Amino acid sequence: MVMTVLGISDPSIWLVYLLCILSALFSLIYGLVNWNKGDEEVYPEDKKWVEDEKKVEETL
Repeated sequence: MVMTVLGISDPSIWLVYLLCILSALFSLIYGLVNWNKGDEEVYPEDKKWVEDEKKVEETL
């Protein structure tokens, strides 16, 4: 007896659907956990670059 749910009888198709849903959930959870984590260090060169950019924008 072949079990068909929603007209899909092949178990590999159900596995693909399940993996797609699980990967979407994993991506959503990962994004929420790492939202605005901000673990990047600010280097002195970056601060100097921002100051130089502000000076250039003021002169324009």
